[in-house]
Amino acid sequence: MHWIDGIVLGIIQGLTEYLPVSSSGHLAVAGTLFGLEGKDNLAFAVLVHTATILSTVVVLRKEITGLLKGLFSFRRNNETMMAGKLLLSMVPVAIVGLFFKDTVEVFFGNGLFPVSLMLMLTAAVLLVSILSKNTGKSDISFRDALIIGLAQACAVLPGLSRSASTIVTGLLLGNEREKVAKFSFLMVILPVAGEAILDMAKVIKAGDITVFSSLPAGMMIGGFLAAFISGVLACRWMIELVKRGKLLYFSIYCLLLGLFVFFYWYFKL
Repeated sequence: MHWIDGIVLGIIQGLTEYLPVSSSGHLAVAGTLFGLEGKDNLAFAVLVHTATILSTVVVLRKEITGLLKGLFSFRRNNETMMAGKLLLSMVPVAIVGLFFKDTVEVFFGNGLFPVSLMLMLTAAVLLVSILSKNTGKSDISFRDALIIGLAQACAVLPGLSRSASTIVTGLLLGNEREKVAKFSFLMVILPVAGEAILDMAKVIKAGDITVFSSLPAGMMIGGFLAAFISGVLACRWMIELVKRGKLLYFSIYCLLLGLFVFFYWYFKL
């Protein structure tokens, strides 16, 4: 693998983590095309996931700082309420990640066929966004936070976009667009970090921590920086796109990509 491959894969991860087109689906396709499989794929995934976490922290640093200040004031306020909603929204995906991740990978992680189906499902989810009420609720309720969290848990399926699932769900519940987008990106920080930790645990359990040193240094550095920079840009861009209601174009893209992946899989049989 060349350093250019790392940059390309890093850009794909950074962009698709926030844009509603499924990062897992794109990395599955890219990994197949670039020949990055097995332990190398797992190690590289840990690296780029870490980069996207940092990009979220950079873009939403004001919101995160406000939440931390509110929490450490040790009294009931808007920040502690929001922190509670964010934690509640993470419960479903934490349960799935801890107890059902391996099962999901067995049933849906074999080949590109399930990825193609989930990409087309993502297209359908985004199409539903045109039905959103967008009543602009003053705040996301605990009920809404849990429902959005359930949508995030469903997005563990490779090819089903997490941001599409959570943002569209929040819009259908009548929440204000910008608030839903920021909530969606804040609620992913701990789950993505948890996923990176679980992947790292797999590497350690396999007794092959040296897999990180087996990847070219240029590829790792290039992939990390590319994922971080593209993640910052994509996160900011996505917030603006949600505010303007410009999600239909991504639906068309996911449909076309899903069809492409399906036919690629079919003719490779």
